[in-house]
Amino acid sequence: MSVNGKLKNWIIVAHPWAFPASASPALIAISYVFYLYTQGEITHLNWIYGILALVGAVIFHMAGNLLGDYHDYMSGVDTKEKTGPRRLIVEGIFKPKTVLYYGYVVLFIGILLGTYLLLNTGFPLLFIGAVGIIGSLFYYKFKYVAMGDLVIFICYGLSIALGVAYVMTGEVLWKMLLVSTPVGLLVVAILHANNTRDMLQDKDAGIHTQAMKMGLEGSQIAYQTLLLVAYLLIAIMVMIQMLDSWVFLVLFSFPLAIKNLKLMKRATMDDLGIIRFLDTRTAQLVLLFSLLMVAGNLIASLT
Repeated sequence: MSVNGKLKNWIIVAHPWAFPASASPALIAISYVFYLYTQGEITHLNWIYGILALVGAVIFHMAGNLLGDYHDYMSGVDTKEKTGPRRLIVEGIFKPKTVLYYGYVVLFIGILLGTYLLLNTGFPLLFIGAVGIIGSLFYYKFKYVAMGDLVIFICYGLSIALGVAYVMTGEVLWKMLLVSTPVGLLVVAILHANNTRDMLQDKDAGIHTQAMKMGLEGSQIAYQTLLLVAYLLIAIMVMIQMLDSWVFLVLFSFPLAIKNLKLMKRATMDDLGIIRFLDTRTAQLVLLFSLLMVAGNLIASLT
């Protein structure tokens, strides 16, 4: 295999298609903090720390992906029968221990970066960072007992945005929790699409997810709710003037949301393969939704 081919595999095994789940809340936080700054609600910004926090969020996400792949393979959750994105341990391209050590190295880099930010900001970051470490190390355990959706929402829907806002301003901006909730719900929808597709294989592996508990019909309703409530919350926050009306730019992503909803609705227990790439499509929705929200915040800041 060529050098380029080997490098590509080292990238693929970390599931880069999912990185919008961690980068998007961070970008939204950066843009919203800038909006608050232009409105005079905060007086200080540290852009460098914001960028470092964004990088750190993606690093912790990458570590979680790698460690999760190792444990999924060792637990019999990932098999050749599973559809969706490639699983390079299953394909025999990587040995399980190689991916495990890769994940630990990436996690260590993330902890070093987080420690630097902690020493240069304040104690609240310790608690926010601890959420990221726990999520990376033990997410698979929560996933196996139907708590993965909740953990993902806390890690990606709340803590990333709160942490980025804190390192940029030196303040714990509690309103960030609500502002980041819409993208957090969409990130949970990525996981939910994945677990709905894999419910039969997960059952054979002896684990339990929320999708399995709800069944296919319940999972379809849950996916629909996650997407629609995300847009509804944007409307509510604009109405109460927490967000500027420019943030309604997110509605340009709604056609993609509708396509994903229709695809999920077509799934049957006999043909779950029809949603084999719905998690990837939902990640694309997260990215588009978030970039439009970021654009809305920036335009509102400059007008």
